Amino acid sequence: MPSSQICADILLTFTVANSQVLKALAYYIALPFIYLLSLLPFPVLYLFSDFVFFLLYTVIGYRKDVVLNNLRNSFPGKTEKELLAIRERFFRYLCDLFIETFKTLTISPAKMLRHCSFDPAAKQLFNSLAEKKQSVIMVMGHYGNWEWGGNTFALECLQQLYVIYHPLGNKHFDGLMYRMRTRFGNKLIPMKNTFREMLSNKQAGVNATAFIADQTPMPENAYWTTFLHQETPVFWGTEIISKKLDLPIVYVTIKRVKRGYYKLFAELLVSEPSRTATGEISELHTRRLEKDILEDPTIWLWSHKRWKHKRPATS
Repeated sequence: MPSSQICADILLTFTVANSQVLKALAYYIALPFIYLLSLLPFPVLYLFSDFVFFLLYTVIGYRKDVVLNNLRNSFPGKTEKELLAIRERFFRYLCDLFIETFKTLTISPAKMLRHCSFDPAAKQLFNSLAEKKQSVIMVMGHYGNWEWGGNTFALECLQQLYVIYHPLGNKHFDGLMYRMRTRFGNKLIPMKNTFREMLSNKQAGVNATAFIADQTPMPENAYWTTFLHQETPVFWGTEIISKKLDLPIVYVTIKRVKRGYYKLFAELLVSEPSRTATGEISELHTRRLEKDILEDPTIWLWSHKRWKHKRPATS
């Protein structure tokens, strides 16, 4: 092996090792602060959120241009003043969402249910499906506090909830998020293992599997539709897996009642997926999320680069 290659390999090994050390160091420095944050009473927590908003929005200007561009394209009929107001409210919500997520580390079950409650009709829907021994697919978007919605489901529903997720690059912070998301009894499925684990879980008892459907797939392997006035790729996963396993689809939304308080709503979207036409399911859940966003655009994840891909040219 040439000496230059040996040097390159040693340098790469050192860089990777050093990177892992830095990631671990960042985690252990941040961990006490995160736990302290989670222990703060809600009034103090939201004062801290206001401070974070000032830094993020006024001082740093984090993704302000991305959010404004997304809003302009999504709401061509709104004035610039209206769009700027929505942008500011969104960033205030984003800061609240950030600190609320870490509250999951220490919040009690009773307090969790006070801050994120079930709509009675939604709870009855899931109870009736459980009584029929019917597992389901839940489809939702990055709308409202989806993390708290999972906690509330675990505490209130009979079904075992599985949540599909992307593991984080930093294994230490990934472990922290894993502990938070499973604290009340939920289980996680890495996205790459979705179908295999769902097939296995189908034999293990009544369950619900949550798909967050507004992430950005590769353009060549997506269902394309118009969403918020823009050509948008949609993951096929919800549609393909629901048809293969013939599981009914329930659309779930977590709406904000007021600051720090949310309510979970649900409706049966498709009862027999195997009987639907190609694209029908993908279109249905996309339209349903769009309806929620139009009702309250403040609490959807506008900082996400949802429209970074263009529709591939057809041959």
